[in-house]
Amino acid sequence: MAFNFTAFTYIVALIGDAFLIFFAIFHVIAFDELKTDYKNPIDQCNSLNPLVLPEYLLHIFINLLFLFCGEWFSLCVNIPLIAYHIWRYKNRPVMSGPGLYDPTTVLKTDTLSRNMREGWIKLAVYLISFFYYIYG
Repeated sequence: MAFNFTAFTYIVALIGDAFLIFFAIFHVIAFDELKTDYKNPIDQCNSLNPLVLPEYLLHIFINLLFLFCGEWFSLCVNIPLIAYHIWRYKNRPVMSGPGLYDPTTVLKTDTLSRNMREGWIKLAVYLISFFYYIYG
């Protein structure tokens, strides 16, 4: 068994996916803290917004590696989440800096529940991907 670019890609994807799982867990915990009033929205958005672009760029980087090595199934599994990330960032609220979360609207009930659901779904996708990458 040789160590080739595909094996390197899966190793990088496994390590990168561990970071993505951390981002998703932090996302879920942060919105749970907002829901239970442990933190104020301004502090929470200031801690979440800097993590949005690194998460998206890391996920795109992993999938570019899959594209370059010809792992079409792994790439096709991740395309819907990449498309959602692009759509979400294009339709973000108008803010002065990068990020998705606006402190003035983050406490609305529908926005808070949507963000919690988004975090849980991303966590599930990243966990499934993690175990697939171990197998790959």
